Amino acid sequence: MRKLMALCALAGVVLVTGCNTMAGAGKDIEKGGEKVQGAAESVKQKM
Repeated sequence: MRKLMALCALAGVVLVTGCNTMAGAGKDIEKGGEKVQGAAESVKQKM
């Protein structure tokens, strides 16, 4: 259980450090969502 908690904490630090701020993290997540949405629309048009 301690290893899992440490791994989660480390992942959180990496995410926050990589984005510099939580606002940056939100923008990164939004961009990812837009790409998924675009891919879904592309597949939808092919059907």
